[in-house]
Amino acid sequence: MKELEIETHPLKPFVPENATLLLLGSFPPPRQKWKMDFYYPNFQNDMWRIFGLIFFNDKDSFLNEEKTSFDKERIVSFLTEKGIAVTDTARQVIRKKQNASDNFLEVVKPFDLEKIVAEIPLCRTLVTTGAKATETLQWLLPELYKGPAVGRSIEITYHGRPFHFYRMPSSSRAYPKPLIEKATVYARLFEEAGIL
Repeated sequence: MKELEIETHPLKPFVPENATLLLLGSFPPPRQKWKMDFYYPNFQNDMWRIFGLIFFNDKDSFLNEEKTSFDKERIVSFLTEKGIAVTDTARQVIRKKQNASDNFLEVVKPFDLEKIVAEIPLCRTLVTTGAKATETLQWLLPELYKGPAVGRSIEITYHGRPFHFYRMPSSSRAYPKPLIEKATVYARLFEEAGIL
């Protein structure tokens, strides 16, 4: 039987200096699913549609003119303006099936949370965007093992800094919640974080 290879994350963390919120996914899908060289690149993932609905009342706001791909430049500019950092919780994984599902990801090495939060001293909000991201963050912060519930937050302290930790629903279409419902939950988070 062929031994499964360890994949290393292909993207650098996106950490604008003014970031007050750190959005944490799990790990990118296989490269053939990408529509841009940035986070949440799978066209079947609704993260950028959620952002479009919340901030522009248009789910297609972050798509290109042909609506066939995401507009990376627009996304990066928007995140920088709003002070939102983005990375994934897994640095290295074994992909047990060649698909985009987190269910078949084995995290070998988590990301360096300490290094990233040191780069964004204004950050006071940590957000996981799905079960695998939450599970990996719990590996690094065992005090999170109890919660919060999906769509809710708790207060934590990490290296002497206070944070609001939000556990959000996955933006994957595999997660059984309509786009508008996900956007409503995310909008509450952005309001509470002072970004909306």
